[in-house]
Amino acid sequence: MISNYLEVLLLSIVQGISEFIPVSSSAHLIIFSNIINFSNKSLIFDVGLHLGSLIAILFYFNKELLNIPNDKKLFNLLLIGSIPLILVGYIFYSTGMINSFRNLETIAWTTLVFGILMYFSDTFKVKKNIEKDLSIKNILIIGVLQIFAIIPGVSRAGITITAGRFLNFDRHDSAKISFYLSIPALIGASVLSLKDAISEDLEFNFLLIISIILSFIFSYLTIKYFLIYTKKFSLKFFVIYRVILSIIIFSIIYY
Repeated sequence: MISNYLEVLLLSIVQGISEFIPVSSSAHLIIFSNIINFSNKSLIFDVGLHLGSLIAILFYFNKELLNIPNDKKLFNLLLIGSIPLILVGYIFYSTGMINSFRNLETIAWTTLVFGILMYFSDTFKVKKNIEKDLSIKNILIIGVLQIFAIIPGVSRAGITITAGRFLNFDRHDSAKISFYLSIPALIGASVLSLKDAISEDLEFNFLLIISIILSFIFSYLTIKYFLIYTKKFSLKFFVIYRVILSIIIFSIIYY
């Protein structure tokens, strides 16, 4: 019984932290699942982990979200930017194509390649401001690139922040755009996970409640401190982390 709580704690930490920083939560959950033989691999915990992250982002940006009815431009931009991932993600999910990417070799390559792309994007000059320059063209570019996040290791936060930097938004604004776009993505992930959980007639239990609460706590703290981080530091730390992680995974695969 104690091991169940430890597993939920670990999964919540991995989900809460890696969902909102540019390192790929899906990749880390797959890696940890390969390292540790989790007994709690149920879809119901996917529901709890995603719900916790979703509630955290809604809670953190509650003022901005409550003001959305008065800011139709932001609402429309978020909707437009989310459509590519929702459409392509549903196709990959419903056809089962997504499972072909859930392996360590794919994660190793995507972690490395998209980490390098992040490094180069962070060298671009800052010329744009989220309030004045976020346009349909910019959000569509970010939204289309966000499709790559379907592949574990790419990182939804990573690819959207990278796209934002390539488009000359600063790190903080790029992170905010990423967080805004995470709301529809997390809603979609929660709905799909819940749909599968209900179809398999899985029980809602106390461990599920704990997973939601813990995921919420770690997600909220990550959002708060990552935004502070982006105001003061570059993305090099995450680039280095991704390169080291990819080397470790490659060594596991090929040696």
